[in-house]
Amino acid sequence: MWPAVGRAQLLPPLPDPTLIVTGPVGTLLGATAVLGGTGTIVAGTSDVLQASDLTGGIPSLLTGETLHAVTIGYPDQIDSEASLAALALNVAGTSIGADFVMSRATAVVGSSIGASNIDGLAINGVPIWVSGAPNQTIGIPGGLLVLNEQQSLPDGTLVVNALHAIVSGVADVAVASAMAGLSGGSAKAVQASY
Repeated sequence: MWPAVGRAQLLPPLPDPTLIVTGPVGTLLGATAVLGGTGTIVAGTSDVLQASDLTGGIPSLLTGETLHAVTIGYPDQIDSEASLAALALNVAGTSIGADFVMSRATAVVGSSIGASNIDGLAINGVPIWVSGAPNQTIGIPGGLLVLNEQQSLPDGTLVVNALHAIVSGVADVAVASAMAGLSGGSAKAVQASY
């Protein structure tokens, strides 16, 4: 039995939540951009925040496809994940690419856990081995690249960045960033200060 043909309900257009650009206020590097950001969900709230886009980019810095971010809140748990495909990042003349990048963070009352997946990583065209261990660091000209970066904040909130490129005074780019903790959660496909 086939489903019946129906009419789609059209909703009014919503503002694009996937790109927020701010000026020099609040960053030493000049501008901050967020692609595929969910916003923050309050802990203890049963809700879902989601953002996605087919493509996204920051001129002269980054492009990606299939940007996805979601944060799900339960009374005693927060789940966040962020991902993108076909990453092409150029920071201070260093080209960083990956076929797929994803992070996940989960917080349940009393504990948190996080993980990242990075497929097809290359720096300047050279394939890079990804160990999967938290905070794998690779030196790049003028800075470093941290894979599966996991930071626990003082309140127990876990922040997981699948890939974090830092070139001092030039750019600070977190790709596939998920956050979950007692204070709430959020997810971003990309957050860049440049």
